[in-house]
Amino acid sequence: MKHFLNRKNVHIGFHISLILKGLFDTGEVLSGILMIFMTPDRVERLIAALSKEELLEDPNDFVMNYLVSYSHVFSMSTQHFTSLYLLSHGLIKILALILLWNKKLWAYPLSCIMFLGFIVIQIQRFTHTFSVMLIAVTLLDVIMLLLTILEYKNIRKAA
Repeated sequence: MKHFLNRKNVHIGFHISLILKGLFDTGEVLSGILMIFMTPDRVERLIAALSKEELLEDPNDFVMNYLVSYSHVFSMSTQHFTSLYLLSHGLIKILALILLWNKKLWAYPLSCIMFLGFIVIQIQRFTHTFSVMLIAVTLLDVIMLLLTILEYKNIRKAA
């Protein structure tokens, strides 16, 4: 394990995660913009159209049945929370990633606090929604937090 966490591997992993996270966060911003226009009625119609053929083939399809049941509980408050969350989450993280990419030392601890804050918010929100997507985003943030801490330690040792 120690060999895996050597300075070079952490540095490479950190930069790869910055790129991947940047792409993911750009997708979050675009999704947040799209979500502004996705009213509950539109979500229900879209999911009904997407799931119709699939459910005719396989009425027990887990994913499609989950989406259909989700469309029935999608509300205006869910729409507003989701769009605001995706936009703020994505934009704040993109800014942090740019600062980390440029090795601004003050950005490392600040980014760690930011990642922790988002992790707490996402876990709290998960207790209400049980969204699998929130768990996936949280796991990505945990990995990013750990890599940021390790990269920061390596930069400070080198300095």
